[in-house]
Amino acid sequence: MASVFSDLTSEEITSVQSFLMEQLNLVPIRSHFGKNSIFMMELNLPKKRNVLNFLDYNGSKPQREAKVVIFFGDQVQPNITEYIVGPLPHPYYYRPVNIKRNKPISFESRPMTYMEYEKIQERLMELTKELNHILLETSGFSFYNCSSRCLSFTDIAPRGLNSGERRSWLLLQRYIEGFFLHPIGVELLFNHRSLNPKEWTIDKIWYNGQYYDSVKELVRKYEKNELTKIQLPDYIEDTYSSFMPRGQFKTKTDVHGPKICEPQGKRYRVLGNYVEYTGWSFAYRVRPSAGLQIFDIQYNNERIAYEVSIQEAIAFYSGNTPGGMQTKYIDSGWGMGTVHYELAKGIDCPEGATYQDLYNYYDSDKPLRYKNALCIFEQPTGIPLRRHFDSTYNGGYSFYAGVENHVLVVRTTSTVYNYDYIWDFLFYQNGVIEVKVSATGYIHATFFTPDGLHFGNKVYSHVLGNIHTHLINYKADLDIAGTENSFETIDLKYENITNPWSPDHFIVQSRMEHVPRSTEREAALKFGSHIPRYLMFQNPNKKNKWGHQKSYRIQYNSHAHSVLPRKWAEENGVSWSRYSLAVTRYRESELASSSMYIQNDPWNPTVYFENFIRNNEDIVNKDLVAWVTVGFLHIPHSEDIPNTSTPGNAVGFFLRPFNFFDEDPSVASRSTVIVRPTDKSFTKVNIQRWTPEVIGQCVSDKPFRYNGTYFSD
Repeated sequence: MASVFSDLTSEEITSVQSFLMEQLNLVPIRSHFGKNSIFMMELNLPKKRNVLNFLDYNGSKPQREAKVVIFFGDQVQPNITEYIVGPLPHPYYYRPVNIKRNKPISFESRPMTYMEYEKIQERLMELTKELNHILLETSGFSFYNCSSRCLSFTDIAPRGLNSGERRSWLLLQRYIEGFFLHPIGVELLFNHRSLNPKEWTIDKIWYNGQYYDSVKELVRKYEKNELTKIQLPDYIEDTYSSFMPRGQFKTKTDVHGPKICEPQGKRYRVLGNYVEYTGWSFAYRVRPSAGLQIFDIQYNNERIAYEVSIQEAIAFYSGNTPGGMQTKYIDSGWGMGTVHYELAKGIDCPEGATYQDLYNYYDSDKPLRYKNALCIFEQPTGIPLRRHFDSTYNGGYSFYAGVENHVLVVRTTSTVYNYDYIWDFLFYQNGVIEVKVSATGYIHATFFTPDGLHFGNKVYSHVLGNIHTHLINYKADLDIAGTENSFETIDLKYENITNPWSPDHFIVQSRMEHVPRSTEREAALKFGSHIPRYLMFQNPNKKNKWGHQKSYRIQYNSHAHSVLPRKWAEENGVSWSRYSLAVTRYRESELASSSMYIQNDPWNPTVYFENFIRNNEDIVNKDLVAWVTVGFLHIPHSEDIPNTSTPGNAVGFFLRPFNFFDEDPSVASRSTVIVRPTDKSFTKVNIQRWTPEVIGQCVSDKPFRYNGTYFSD
């Protein structure tokens, strides 16, 4: 049943590719630039009503189809066209995707490709030839005959200041391990809008705090000593950007720490993309643009959510160099759901986890297999799920009872250039779902000048760690015991009442204030406004044993805030970032809050989230979707060298049952221990447990291995 959500197989991808190459006379994207080529291919999710009819009412299984993105560059009017192709595995039809848009997707908004980067590198070597001696004198590195001392670059997005532009600031760096932390003080504004690379130009140069209009101007002033020159310290191999251990602790770390083990085997089941654990069942897939999606989440065969998924991750920066002030990364535009490389066993996930391969077709000519790119594992949390020590208050106790707390984790990672995101969906035995992202990787750093201290901290002699805000947007299509749900908030307010048992006195206490939210505007909670503490999704038609409406609540673990003033240029592309929470009525035309085309054209976005709530639809007793935004401000500091660590850099939210069950469903767990004294002297106790009393030790006898390749089979 879960296969209705499963990603395209290698065979399906190859079949679709062959069909379209022949039908549309396409050429391989990895060997041509500016031609007509397939850029991306993914599963086209069937309509929700058709899937539910199949899952719940024994209806026919929806046909499997692919959604394919084609760049038509070799035309009078270059364009991007999306097609639906099917049926799989042997397609015979294709049709354009019918999405209501004001205008077609602009060709300039397309994501970057491998071939475009190749052409930039080639053209950059031509255009900087006159600069080569300056680059060498500045950094000891160059673009020419550089051997082990080559320059690299970080390209900054969005690519320009207006829709239709394709101009990228390139931040030059020494290409060594951790090159993100090695800016040399030179940044170039590179115009690559034309489909003829010979027409590409350098429009402006930033060198050590000053702007120059051309290579010739910079060379002339440099040679006449009319500027302040940079000369970086010589590169040493044991560099500050390396992971190599240095320094000492008080206790030993050259022996293994604790490991997770499963002494009696796995307590969960995985069949393809379908997972069962305790009362839980769900399916998963990984979308190329945004990443991990969890579908058909049920507890004891009762649906809680149809979909909980990553939608977008952004990092908006500030700085005093163009590379700092222009950087507004919108990560689905970099294929955030495709950069999930191999997970290292014992580090990224426990050694004994279940590892799954993922297949992508993104800027490629063959399906690529990313080995061990998703992991599923159960882990102890190290804290009881529930416990109580029932004291006699006289040196003894009536009983002790506790339940071990284990959680199932589904994890992928996204290495979006310098940053690594660790994406977790955690399933607790008591019906709680935790959705979490942990940020690590290298900071995005620029060349330090004194004015930079307004925009971050100096983290090395010539390196500024730039301030930035991370925001992550999630979709939670909650179906609380069905698709007819309502949304309300609960907060507390004080009441001052006459004391009923002492009328001469007053009692001040808190009482619950329920606020039904009946329209999409009423349910759009903006950053900067008061956010009620209980955000409740209820099924008005289903009640638990005690007469309460079955409900789940959203609880935040976040300190996010908006990134730009409302309607300010690039903010239009991330209008979802206006809201901590927005609740909308389910629409097939509103499946995603963002798009991979927005990174390079946020000014005229292909998806404008504000339109989702602009029609202010009724949301009472309807199929509802929650759009949840979490995040944090990161002011880089010296402890971010060499690499940002995960503690304190994890945010997310919980989906917690609230009168959904008649009691805590984890009472079904056999990981319970109850201790009762059998006499008043407490010398003998009766221990009840439902798991073996003694278990053997378990450690892996296999050495660590890692491959890291992602080639086609």
